[in-house]
Amino acid sequence: MEITYDMVRRSEEIRTYIIQADQSLSALGFTEHSFAHVTRCAQLAAHILEQLGYSRDEQELARIAGYMHDIGNVVNRHDHAQTGAVMAFRILDKMGMSPSGVAAVITAIGHHDDSTAFPVNPVAAALILADKTDVRRSRVRSKDPRDFDIHDRVNYAAERSQLTLDGGIHTLTLSLSINTEFCAVMDYFEIFLERMLLCRRAAEYLKLTFKLEINGLTLL
Repeated sequence: MEITYDMVRRSEEIRTYIIQADQSLSALGFTEHSFAHVTRCAQLAAHILEQLGYSRDEQELARIAGYMHDIGNVVNRHDHAQTGAVMAFRILDKMGMSPSGVAAVITAIGHHDDSTAFPVNPVAAALILADKTDVRRSRVRSKDPRDFDIHDRVNYAAERSQLTLDGGIHTLTLSLSINTEFCAVMDYFEIFLERMLLCRRAAEYLKLTFKLEINGLTLL
């Protein structure tokens, strides 16, 4: 029996790691990395592959990779992608996933972190796009602007975030509405330029052109 996303989502072991990882990141001052983030990544990564005509199996692997991609933070933020890949190998192998399925998932997880990310396969490319475009106000833990760092300001300023794939012209567009009372557009680039370049690379792997629109202006 092949392992499914629903089985992974119901795993108490995986849920425990996600909860503890997010608690650790909260203590370190990072934005939300709990179930809202990983569920969005799972759904969006699979949706991208579905729109591009990839198989149901690849879509399911993208869901699993998206849901599990941040569990390595339970050990440490440093090298969390590689740690998470090793953890995912142990968990999924124990659950009975096929070697080919395990390989696709751990490859994607191991290549999703900013400094070492690379779209080495379709699942990895979809995961990078889903993860790096998750900019939204609800990821900010504190609601007091006096406590915000620049990451908080950028996320809190994002009043709307939408990723749209146009298969007809082969474009993938991230459209953001940013309230400039909380952060300047240049603040977004200061924090997220590397991530946007990763999105462009991942989109190119999937034979798409990545575009970034902020407040109606095309900036990338």
